[in-house]
Amino acid sequence: MGHEQKTDEQIVRQVLLGGIDSFRLIVERYQKKIFGIGMRFFKNRDDSYDFTQEVFIRAYESLKTYAGRAPFRFWLTRIAYNHGINRIGSKRIEPDVPEELPSGGSTPETGHVREEIRRVLLKAINDLPERYRICVDFYFFLGLTYGEISEITGYPVNTIKSNVLRAKNMLRGELRGTIAEDYHEL
Repeated sequence: MGHEQKTDEQIVRQVLLGGIDSFRLIVERYQKKIFGIGMRFFKNRDDSYDFTQEVFIRAYESLKTYAGRAPFRFWLTRIAYNHGINRIGSKRIEPDVPEELPSGGSTPETGHVREEIRRVLLKAINDLPERYRICVDFYFFLGLTYGEISEITGYPVNTIKSNVLRAKNMLRGELRGTIAEDYHEL
């Protein structure tokens, strides 16, 4: 069986049985995805590159704890997500505020308004209960599906849908009367 056909789980078993070199196959399969998650957190290539290396080191060191209950790629994504959250400390993933907000070209004033919207949104997201915030991070900022979020968090899909809906309603309420009230993503 060629390396390309081997499942992640087969490769993990190989590594745990002493085939340490096989771990590079995992790295090759997932380095772009992990780097992409790093870019969501850090917005620059250097930090994202360091982050990617750190995630694979953590994954390798924790490999024996992978129980196979969820697909390996979700286990790895969870490690990356947790490591990103820990590395940036109290900072959160910044929502992408559309460039066209507000309309009328880019002046120092519109840049200031965009930054203020970003700040208000960030605070509102940070203030969400953890279970809602995690679902919002995965769904909106990492672009994962409800099914993928379920695999990573262990929450049922209906709970995730409900959490995202409640979070959006909470954010709408929190943003009412602020500069970010009409943020169209919500």
